Amino acid sequence: MEQPEIVIVGPGRLGRTVAGALASAGLVVQVCGRRDPIPSAAITWLTVPDAAIRSAAARVPPGGILLHASGATDLEALRPREPVGSLHPLMTFPGPEVAVPIMAGLPAAVAGDPAAKRAAERLAVAMGWRTFTVSGDRALYHAAAVIAGNYATTLLAIAAEVLTAAGVAAEDAPGLLAPLALTSLKNAAIDQPARALTGPAARNDAAVIAHHQAVLAEIPGSAREVYDTMLQATQALIRAKNDQ
Repeated sequence: MEQPEIVIVGPGRLGRTVAGALASAGLVVQVCGRRDPIPSAAITWLTVPDAAIRSAAARVPPGGILLHASGATDLEALRPREPVGSLHPLMTFPGPEVAVPIMAGLPAAVAGDPAAKRAAERLAVAMGWRTFTVSGDRALYHAAAVIAGNYATTLLAIAAEVLTAAGVAAEDAPGLLAPLALTSLKNAAIDQPARALTGPAARNDAAVIAHHQAVLAEIPGSAREVYDTMLQATQALIRAKNDQ
């Protein structure tokens, strides 16, 4: 095999997806499992779980630039190597076998020593990503990603359970709700979230809200609790907008 320009350690969903994207951009890429020998390369990018970053970094041959793909782990996990950095796409990846995520314009956080940060930006540009930096706490950055990426999915699942309780087929419920959820998120991204809000909380329709709470209390699961929590957060968002 031709000497790789980039070695990706971790053949999971992210690793396989970015390997394909980088290869399509004309770069020579080799993907290694966490227990495979790791060859030397100009850039080694660890796409392993957070708990495996330190041990994987210790197995990378000296020389070259070392990156990880974690949103939560700081760069100390890669030390004492230099230069080190990170390239974390702000996106969920189902894996190339399921679907190819939209690459153009995908936001990705970069950080690190100057040479490593430049390398991360070059990889991002090759895949069509849009880079940004996080100047504050990486844990807060990652928490924001989890809320938007994971918990939005959880909310859709709970909404689907409620729709099923209303008599819609369970297998149809997520797909029926998805256009509404996606359009709401798109509107919130284009405009300020508080200005994009619709529904009874935005209209201050107490009677409708009370009716929702009553019927949700009658079905099993956590829908009533989630509704109340999200209602309080939504009302706080509305009050903050009105105070501006």
